[in-house]
Amino acid sequence: MTAELIDGKKISQEIRKGLEKEVAELTAKGMKPGLAVILVGDNPASRTYVTSKQKSCRAIGMESVLIEYPADVSEKELLDKITELNADDSIHGILVQLPIPPHISETKVIETISPEKDVDGFHPINIGKMMTGQDTFLPCTPFGVMEMLKYIGINPEGKHAVIIGRSNIVGKPMGQLLLNENATVTYCHSRTSDLQSFTKQADILVAAVGRAKMVKAEHIKQGAVIIDVGMNKDEHGKLCGDVDFEDVKDKAAYLTPVPGGVGPMTITMLLYNTVKSAQNRLNDRNGN
Repeated sequence: MTAELIDGKKISQEIRKGLEKEVAELTAKGMKPGLAVILVGDNPASRTYVTSKQKSCRAIGMESVLIEYPADVSEKELLDKITELNADDSIHGILVQLPIPPHISETKVIETISPEKDVDGFHPINIGKMMTGQDTFLPCTPFGVMEMLKYIGINPEGKHAVIIGRSNIVGKPMGQLLLNENATVTYCHSRTSDLQSFTKQADILVAAVGRAKMVKAEHIKQGAVIIDVGMNKDEHGKLCGDVDFEDVKDKAAYLTPVPGGVGPMTITMLLYNTVKSAQNRLNDRNGN
């Protein structure tokens, strides 16, 4: 038995078709969804992500604004710009591409973005709403994973989900979203002793740790759903995930490839959140 691939590109395209229709409807009502992306410095990986995000916005008819700053921009100038964008009615989503230079507080940047325009889902208010199961902007990568599970017909209820990684961007919210869907969740991380004893119990295993091909066949149980969030380079400089794809593909039931798995979904959910923000704004304007 070879694992069934979870095709993130295909799922993304289907979601984007629906979003394109919504964008056209909102634009006709005078509420064209707009995303502002701020890029600080010239990190090549960040620039690639930003270009991809802009292209994706335009492809579905959204407005996309790129604001660039040199790496030595002051924290005040950056925060002032975010405050200005908070007040700009043509902008529905604000995203500061991470990482940012160390002299700027990431916490301050995230907290300065208005929760109503926080389409990354990182603001403490939105994180709190997610924790308590309220409607809010969900962090894009975990949100994308949940949509993938839904698409392949996997209901997390009653299943044991194991997350490797505890970052604020992926690991922690991933576990919470699965918990919100009634999964039993275990978090593993760099200090976990005997990692394998946990991962072998997983019905759903999410690897989000940033270590190339770390998860092997011996880490998983037969028939598990394996979601690989990692984006690494292997010994040949080729893109790979946290999961050793070749090693686990005959043991897992479902498996996400890298590239073409979770990656496309992250950008799609960013578009989804921005369209949702514009819809919220329209509802407010119409007094709904």
